[in-house]
Amino acid sequence: MPDNLNTSFAGADTQSWLKTHAINEVECFVPDVNGVLRGKTLPVAKFLKSLDDRALYLPSSAFLVAVDGRYSGSIDEGFAYADPDMRMVPDTSTLCVAPGNAGKAYIFADTFHMDDRPWMASPRHVLRAVLDLYHKRGWRAVMAPELEFYLTAPNPDPDRPITAPVGRNGRPENVQHPYDMQAMEEFETVTRRLYEHAAITGLPLDTLIHESGTAQLEINLLHGDPLALADKVLLFKRLARQAAQANGMHATFMAKPIAAQAGSSMHLHMSIVDESGEPLFAGKDGEDSEMFAHFIGGLQKYIPEIMPLFAPNVNSYRRIRPNHSAPANIEWSHDNRSCGLRVPLGGRAARRIENRLPGADANPYLAMAGSLIAGYLGIEEQLARSAEASGNAYKSKSTLPKTMEEALDRFAACEPVRALLGEDFFQTYLRVKSVELDLFQSVVTSWERDHLLLKV
Repeated sequence: MPDNLNTSFAGADTQSWLKTHAINEVECFVPDVNGVLRGKTLPVAKFLKSLDDRALYLPSSAFLVAVDGRYSGSIDEGFAYADPDMRMVPDTSTLCVAPGNAGKAYIFADTFHMDDRPWMASPRHVLRAVLDLYHKRGWRAVMAPELEFYLTAPNPDPDRPITAPVGRNGRPENVQHPYDMQAMEEFETVTRRLYEHAAITGLPLDTLIHESGTAQLEINLLHGDPLALADKVLLFKRLARQAAQANGMHATFMAKPIAAQAGSSMHLHMSIVDESGEPLFAGKDGEDSEMFAHFIGGLQKYIPEIMPLFAPNVNSYRRIRPNHSAPANIEWSHDNRSCGLRVPLGGRAARRIENRLPGADANPYLAMAGSLIAGYLGIEEQLARSAEASGNAYKSKSTLPKTMEEALDRFAACEPVRALLGEDFFQTYLRVKSVELDLFQSVVTSWERDHLLLKV
């Protein structure tokens, strides 16, 4: 493909763009509540026709699928069995070339009722609704995600522990190599392919580092619009899995895939600017603004109540434990990574808060929506932040739920957030997550067989 071709859509005529890039097939993505990409693959003629006649449909049960592939049902049994269609409306601003697949493009779609009301169980609509709250106040949210993941050896038997992959030197990593450049080179075939494919799809990748775990990497995405970046996070996950598989490995975004290793996070950096781009988290003197303090106060009050948006799976809570390279608190401080809420170093324009609690397994739309709605409520309610933490905040008492069961109970009872995000989303999300929890609790684990089988 010639270097001078723009491989991501930038407002050009859709038909011309598709023709220029010789596209004959389009994968149309609808992210579900778990961040799994569902949807349809369309011949380009059918795709173009759908833009005109709006006759592209998907069963509404797409938002009721549990992470193991089973349908979770619905609060309304009649609705669940009827399974009415949703209208899929492609967002042409997300159109991009699919790397490694000649003639294929990717696009994200939004879902609507037949009368054009947004289907509010959709995570894209949930995040968009939160961003609209900011827009009505004359604010614009800016975010930057940092995403950790592990490269692993293939793991065809889920009863066996995950192991590190063999690197370029013919050996698997067996000790930690945080920030080690030589250790990074062991997986250069994967990372090079990942950067090349990211460039084709228009992903705004920034820096890549080797993290604390064996074959654990972290990628930073450049700051920007939250909705666009949530799309990019899911695209990155897709590309990372493809790049790993092409090199005989797996890429996993589980929050805690290896018991003795660090967990994987999705840190979210957040700031607010006005319509002119003026930063609102610091005053002209460079000091924290009252808005910034209230925003942090909102995060401190509401994050413990809406943890399923940041820790959506039973495995997520294995990561959020003190001294396990993940904060288990909602303390805040300047440049202190033991705090759940960190204010990175930087001047007025860079004043931001980093939410360090979301796991890499979190749905990016919902983790971003949850962070922004908590901060928004803090501003609206003028909540005070706590005193700044100092020293080792891992020792701070945690107010976070310790299990998925507790987290779902607190989430269901959080009325201020429930009122803003809406009943359609809350009931759908709680239904799916409750079914997943019930399925997990019915499994007898290897720990139980190991320690209870012959002893109790």
